[in-house]
Amino acid sequence: MPTYSRLPVTFTQGEGVWLWDDQNNRYLDAISGIAVCNLGHCHPAVTQAICQQASQLVHTSNLYQIQRQEELGDALVEASGMDKVFFCNSGTEANEAAIKLARLYGHKKGIALPTIVVMENSFHGRTMAALTATGNEKIKEGFGPMLEGFLRVPYNDINAAEQAFANNPNIVAVLVEPVQGEGGVLPADPAWCQRLRDLCQTQDALMMIDEVQTGMGRTGKLFAFQHHQFLPDVVTLAKGLGNGMPIGAMMTRGKAAEVFAPGNHGTTFGGNPLACAAGLAVLNTLRQHPEHITNATELGNFMRAEFIRRLANLNGIKVIRGLGLMIGIQLDRPCAELVKRALEKHHLLINVTRGDTVRLLPPLVMTQDDAELIVSGVCDVIREFLNTNA
Repeated sequence: MPTYSRLPVTFTQGEGVWLWDDQNNRYLDAISGIAVCNLGHCHPAVTQAICQQASQLVHTSNLYQIQRQEELGDALVEASGMDKVFFCNSGTEANEAAIKLARLYGHKKGIALPTIVVMENSFHGRTMAALTATGNEKIKEGFGPMLEGFLRVPYNDINAAEQAFANNPNIVAVLVEPVQGEGGVLPADPAWCQRLRDLCQTQDALMMIDEVQTGMGRTGKLFAFQHHQFLPDVVTLAKGLGNGMPIGAMMTRGKAAEVFAPGNHGTTFGGNPLACAAGLAVLNTLRQHPEHITNATELGNFMRAEFIRRLANLNGIKVIRGLGLMIGIQLDRPCAELVKRALEKHHLLINVTRGDTVRLLPPLVMTQDDAELIVSGVCDVIREFLNTNA
């Protein structure tokens, strides 16, 4: 079905930061399959884990105990400070689970219409509850009516958050991205995040962090909430957790960890041995090689500094922002054509989100040389674009 406007290239092989097409042309991947292949393509540890597990056992279902699932759950709890984990197949499913959990939490408190505070400009997925939580009106067109029980406020606006809690006694949770990825790579203000945590604490609401895009080292910490001085109640993960193998997770802590009971939620494929073997290989690799996460900070800082040096004074550049290896370059005009220009001219894979923002999500395993190639290619196509569209 034509749900994507696909670019005219077919990749057949990958290694590290590089992809090869069916004509054996090599491309530098600066989006990691949309923040998925954080360890690069075909990472040896992940490949070995998948092959070994596939030769032993792929699936049994959650009617039975699953050793790899328990191992990955224990590892995630230890690494995050959370208490329990529910495994699913995607980020959308993880966010759906969080929304269901928040509603059940509210009903158990006697709230007839549990309300979740969500943000303008956010993205949480394309299933109905996740779509309702999402702040992008364009992708909602044609799919109404949306669900009730959501209250939207501006991102990084402390006063709006305080007013929302003051005016609505039915708030049971806040769902927020620590960096809005699809929304243009907008990092959360630390003071605002801390105030949200405080509001949730005093109002007995759940602080739910969507780390689908930011998790697994992407921002320079294993989890982006670790940039702040608090633990959330719920964290959702996917993308980088499997390095390409479909897997999602909802981690919970404290009162949130006690909400679900048998029969409240479920999944056929979620947390199967194959997916969890891949997730465990990813997490173990990041723990054994902390330089990959350090790389996200150091190379992210280098790339943003270089973009500012080379582009900031150009007419047409609005702002350059990001955190770790999440980088956004916002122009003052639509620039979706930059994706094809970079592909054709530099064999460079980039992304444009929100219509006007170049988004870069390169693998954490890239080198300084790789970073410089990305910066040079992106600067070249942006300059050319602005010169021809002045």
